[in-house]
Amino acid sequence: MPEKTYKASINVNDFHYAVLDSTDKVVDNIERVKFLKEITVEAQQEIEKAFGDGEVAEMATSNGPMTVSGSFHKIPQEDKDKIFGLKKIGKLSSYGPDSNPPYVAIVFTIEDQDGGKGWYGLAKGKFTMPSVSGTTKEESIEFGNEEVEGEFMSRVIQNERVMRLSGEDAPGETEVRDEIFQAIFGKPYPDSETEPEEPETP
Repeated sequence: MPEKTYKASINVNDFHYAVLDSTDKVVDNIERVKFLKEITVEAQQEIEKAFGDGEVAEMATSNGPMTVSGSFHKIPQEDKDKIFGLKKIGKLSSYGPDSNPPYVAIVFTIEDQDGGKGWYGLAKGKFTMPSVSGTTKEESIEFGNEEVEGEFMSRVIQNERVMRLSGEDAPGETEVRDEIFQAIFGKPYPDSETEPEEPETP
């Protein structure tokens, strides 16, 4: 039996997303948004009780969608266009009454002090358009954040209805990382793709 680990998390990293089509397949490439600062995933779960003879006779759990909130140092405009379903008018990004963000899948990691990584993947969801805010520059510089919020539902992965997948890699290992990318995106972790061999010169 593997030894249990009790290392506390110290960092969030490796936020990746991909847009899904109507069949829940990844439309294009897996995209990374760097400089993730904070992320929270909450499960909407309630315990329903049935009573009899003046006491609880049975309990059942009802599971709702999962809510996701996160903040980044900065989200590039091209990623905003994809995540929030913005249309281009010339060089401008357009948001209107008919704007509809696409379904996306996401993966991120929470890192331990010793280099171990907990990987988390959310199967299918949508992010809502964030508010826009800014403050004037003062004597000392204060960097702003960009925040996102969304809700995630289940989709079928390996014949199971899944909302969230998770697993841990020990320091230096990538087995769980590779497995969760294949399960959530159907593609390998971007840096692990094999480079094409150059043809030999005659």
